[in-house]
Amino acid sequence: MKKIILVAGDLDPTKSYEYQNFQKPLENMGYTVIPFDFLKTLQAIGREQMNKKLLLVVKESQPDIVIFVPHTDQFIPEIVDEIGKYSLTFCYFFDDIWRIDYSRFWAKHFKFVTTSDVNGLRKFRDSGFTNVIYSPFACNTDVYSMRDLPKIYDVTFVGQYHPYREWLINHLKKQGIDVQVWGKGWPSGMINLEDMIDIFNQSRINLNLSNCVSWDVRYLFTPLRSLKTSMRKWLQVFRALKRNDMKTVEQVKGRHFEINACGGFQLSYLVEGLEKMYSIGEEISIFVSPEDLIEKTKYYLKHENERESIAKRGYARSMIDHTMEDRFKHIFEQIGLVDS
Repeated sequence: MKKIILVAGDLDPTKSYEYQNFQKPLENMGYTVIPFDFLKTLQAIGREQMNKKLLLVVKESQPDIVIFVPHTDQFIPEIVDEIGKYSLTFCYFFDDIWRIDYSRFWAKHFKFVTTSDVNGLRKFRDSGFTNVIYSPFACNTDVYSMRDLPKIYDVTFVGQYHPYREWLINHLKKQGIDVQVWGKGWPSGMINLEDMIDIFNQSRINLNLSNCVSWDVRYLFTPLRSLKTSMRKWLQVFRALKRNDMKTVEQVKGRHFEINACGGFQLSYLVEGLEKMYSIGEEISIFVSPEDLIEKTKYYLKHENERESIAKRGYARSMIDHTMEDRFKHIFEQIGLVDS
């Protein structure tokens, strides 16, 4: 069985996305996984020594593959190149759809990289890269799962605060719709993973809201809950006009799969590529404007049978096609890392 070094920025079993969605699925597939928490090591010994330690671990362990889940500039390109002399190197990009300069720079230093962008293969090829594998998000379905819990919330949203998200939620609240919100930056604050999964199960409607810069004129000129948040909104807009690597477009995200894997009904923003993952209107529902969001929220709150049927079909699709084991199996087949 293959040996893998997983290089990720947080591998705490109690809270880490990379632990739950990378390390555990790989171990479930039977692989020997050697975790290397680069952030914890960096904080202890610094960037240069962390990179040297990683190279030493690779030399000593002789893995079949080193999987990187990078954040920003924690790695030294020359050492990544050196690691490639001892093992196959693979980089998992989450946000290459908008972190364009970053992903193109690092694609030169790995044997293979991924793109979560439905048009990513074409975009990378246009930039001269052929070492790219399309791998959309998914989730660990052992963690994100259905629970026998009653529906106690009408409408919920779990995710980090963003001015555009607040604007959409305010539209619903003005219509008298009860919306409960949790996450970093919101008054209710953050919740842990177990509570989030409970909420996905306990909600009649789970919202999935975009957090990219919006050019909707109504949003741009609508004051939010304070002068500070309104200024933050405009700062994001100005940065987007100046920077190449700024989130001005959306993508299919992990949350699309996590909600559905919990058997929750999901009302999501429209994004290209989502139709390849789920049948729109049959396995997931989408909205295209604030008015459409209000209309569909009211509709699905009234039509329980239809809402629950969509949730059940979305759950079934997730179990069949969108587990992390499925994603890794596809990746390893593409790069020739399969057991005979």
